[in-house]
Amino acid sequence: MEKIIRIGTRSSELALWQANTVAEQLGHFGHKTEIVKIDSIGDIVLDKPLYELGITGVFTKNLDIALLNGKIDIAVHSFKDVPTKLPKGIVQAAVLKRGDFNDVLVIKEDENFFTKDSAIIATGSLRRKAQWLYRYPHHTITGLRGNVNTRLQKLEDNDWDGAIFAAAGLKRLKLLPEKEKHIKLDWMIPAPAQGAVMIAALEEREDLLEICKEINDEQTATCVKIERDFLRVLEGGCTAPIGALAMIWDEEIKFKGVLFSPDGKNKMEFSKEVPINNASDLGEYGANYILERGGKKLMREVHDIEKPTLVYSTKSLSHEQTSILNSKIGVASSDFITIRNNRLKPVIVKNPIENVVFTSQNAVESLLNNFSPMELNFENIYCVGKRTKRLIEKKIGKVTQVEKDAEKLANYLVENIVTKNVTFFCGNKRRDALPEILINNGIEVNEIVCYQTQLTPRVIEDKYKGILFYSPSGIESYLRENTNNEIVAFCIGETTAAEAKKHFKNVKTSKLSTVESVLKSVNKFFEENK
Repeated sequence: MEKIIRIGTRSSELALWQANTVAEQLGHFGHKTEIVKIDSIGDIVLDKPLYELGITGVFTKNLDIALLNGKIDIAVHSFKDVPTKLPKGIVQAAVLKRGDFNDVLVIKEDENFFTKDSAIIATGSLRRKAQWLYRYPHHTITGLRGNVNTRLQKLEDNDWDGAIFAAAGLKRLKLLPEKEKHIKLDWMIPAPAQGAVMIAALEEREDLLEICKEINDEQTATCVKIERDFLRVLEGGCTAPIGALAMIWDEEIKFKGVLFSPDGKNKMEFSKEVPINNASDLGEYGANYILERGGKKLMREVHDIEKPTLVYSTKSLSHEQTSILNSKIGVASSDFITIRNNRLKPVIVKNPIENVVFTSQNAVESLLNNFSPMELNFENIYCVGKRTKRLIEKKIGKVTQVEKDAEKLANYLVENIVTKNVTFFCGNKRRDALPEILINNGIEVNEIVCYQTQLTPRVIEDKYKGILFYSPSGIESYLRENTNNEIVAFCIGETTAAEAKKHFKNVKTSKLSTVESVLKSVNKFFEENK
């Protein structure tokens, strides 16, 4: 008795159309088949956008499990939903001839909304959202999930102007509205492999792989491989704002790939035509071209939006610093304070100075912006913080004493300096603790304000679960535009933490006075509070 090929599929109408098409094509070659329905995570969870689910392969994972467990023989997927890296033991067995790869806008009433100041467009795709906002930044995008029929009904039931669909899905279900009710979005670059149907099987099932070759379309397979290579190198899942399209024209392949920021404000693209014989690495080449020209920054924005926990740093962070954070934590950063160096008169350092005090690296850098190290004749240098100490000893000279905070340094000076006067290089927003302790103990303080701390506040969205502070001034800047005191405040040291405790209910202090230590405290907190 001939073995029946069990075809695994999602249970949506479109998925069943794909599975039945595979069954029909296999039947042409005399193979008997059976349809096995398996629900996916993407079909079950419909109240969140795909990029918020935090799972790769939301429409394919359960089918992969069924394959590996032997419940089905082959799995049929919409190829654009398939992660670029297949599970171990599962391989691409065939690709059917591609259908329409375009997106279409289904219109609620008419096209008049294009002439208005605002409009509401529905889509659950970050790629479609980004491309639409790039072209129509004054429009509003609302989320849309569900099968094709459900999404069409939601468009009817809501006060939206239109919704974006894959043309192939509408056509396959014979649901494409009349000409006046839809617009072909030929300017929108489709998702990699959009319009293609893919068959997956176990690598060890050589018999099935030979059978599936009978219905494989080589031209489609060539084009979607280029598109998916582009996606893979960019490290974008099927939810990322990445578009790619490869087409065979005569003996050449025309390829275009695009990467957008999630808000649609930034776009990077690559396009090239090459002979078919030279196209094997075209997708990889295009992705690397984009990554080398700023694409890495855009992809970090994408990864952040996909992460379930987001924090905000009030100081711009380097890539090396952000990499410290746990993979489940996304971070945005900007400078809430800026430093402007003052011009200092030469007379300040004309004569030797016996006791010099620094409480920040900014003061050291500002001084060096005005004078060369050769002009600085300091007998004793006292400072706060190990990093300030390292900077001083690298640029100026040996540090006599370093303390963890300003109060401890002041108490040390009271007990140990012989000549009862110090020169204190500081900023305009320095803390009062050190000069007050010194003055109250009979030590004269010659205060030199060598830099200005300017506040550059901005509004922080409610989606952020933590805010990172590196100075009391950063806290002051935050409070100028924000009132959320429920957010967790992560602080660089005791001084900053003390100020934060006046305004925030939950304050965490780093072990060391470094940015890296603050980031590690973020990891620890969210690991302990899952």
